[in-house]
Amino acid sequence: MDIQLIHPFIKNALTEDVGDGDHTSLSTIPAGTLGKAKLIIKEDGILAGMELAVEIFKEVDADLKVDVLINDGARVKFGDIGLTVEGSTHSILIAERLVLNCMQRMSGIATKTNRIVSLLKGTKTQILDTRKTTPGLRYLEKWAVRIGGGVNHRIGLYDMILIKDNHVDYAGGISNAIGAAQQYLKHNQKSLQIEIEVRDIEELTAVLAIGGVDRIMLDNFSFDNLRAAVKLIDGRFITEASGGITEENVAEYAACGVDFISMGALTHSVKSLDISLKAY
Repeated sequence: MDIQLIHPFIKNALTEDVGDGDHTSLSTIPAGTLGKAKLIIKEDGILAGMELAVEIFKEVDADLKVDVLINDGARVKFGDIGLTVEGSTHSILIAERLVLNCMQRMSGIATKTNRIVSLLKGTKTQILDTRKTTPGLRYLEKWAVRIGGGVNHRIGLYDMILIKDNHVDYAGGISNAIGAAQQYLKHNQKSLQIEIEVRDIEELTAVLAIGGVDRIMLDNFSFDNLRAAVKLIDGRFITEASGGITEENVAEYAACGVDFISMGALTHSVKSLDISLKAY
């Protein structure tokens, strides 16, 4: 967990939610009231966000006592208790929604990722996330992918050169795009991997003739063309399949022999896991 990223996130989220005060709690519950609450799992899945939840409770009120019963990455089932918290009821209620929003979202992502990872058993293929994340929540969502057993692709635009179709078209072709990327890295004394997206066997052949990249993304290839592409590449470059890949067909894509499969659906359209926080 990157504390330098997490703490500003928590502060901003609490500011957004609390404003000038939790007036419902302030008006209905006497100051100084103490209480207990438990985090109840209401759906089977993979738990994620527990480490973050502890930090949220600490940020809201350092005097809250949190007892973690289930750690991140554990398989949970309906009725499990993830943690208990006790202390100021006002503080518990302020933290409640942020804890649940984060844990439900992260657990949903971890659960979906883990389900797909299990489909790839017996192959060499690993599952990658993408930049199709919720603005402001990328770190949390990619964290959840790792908890679920997936692998993070680039974090943003700054930590890898990924030449996609639009870059190729705007640059005037594959050769121009690769050459310009190499010159840019040399001129700016940067050490970044270069990945290039290809749309068909013809473009792949051009990349193989030029070289100068680390990874080739095979976008929207049919199964036959994907197998042919992997054979042509012959281990010279890392291979990644993308485009139109779902839980229903991911195993068939993996069987084509690619190193990685990237799926935006891990983060952009996932169902949150049902979790609640209840007084007891």
